[in-house]
Amino acid sequence: MAESFSLPSLKERMDKSVDSLRDELAGLRTGRATPSLLEPVMVEAYGSKMPLNQVATVTVPESRMLSVQVWDQSQASAVEKAIRNSGLGLNPAAEGSVIRVPLPELNEERRRDLTKVAHNYAEQARVAVRHVRRDGMDLLKKLEKDGEMSQDDSRRLADQVQQATDAAVAEVDSVVSAKEQEIMQV
Repeated sequence: MAESFSLPSLKERMDKSVDSLRDELAGLRTGRATPSLLEPVMVEAYGSKMPLNQVATVTVPESRMLSVQVWDQSQASAVEKAIRNSGLGLNPAAEGSVIRVPLPELNEERRRDLTKVAHNYAEQARVAVRHVRRDGMDLLKKLEKDGEMSQDDSRRLADQVQQATDAAVAEVDSVVSAKEQEIMQV
């Protein structure tokens, strides 16, 4: 069966990339401690990389502290290492199967570091959107080559794919810009 081209499907995949960016940015701390801060952390456990929430429970005992209760105490050091190496600038301290994660004061340097992390997330989202664009363009070329689509239709749809890509990238830029302003405000 031949593949068919669906612009709404491509737009939906691009929207999912933008939604994923929003989720990642929600985890960036701008004030109070929140368990979502540790959502992007991946732990090397049981021979594979797993999200932190699949090996531990994250709670907020006080406004500037996270507590990570590891379910399997043998994984505590792996969880501590994953949090330390996450790029979030956190310094966890293990106490048995409980890992305490004090959140540093948001000084100017820390705010700049958080904006760099936000920009890295945004670049990953832009790359994901461009991958969706490439998939769509490749499918259009294949359909045109196989004679299932005219050259005019292929070009018209390629222009629409590019417009959808530009709109998704613009949305990524506006989301990260808003988050940067939120981080940098004093």
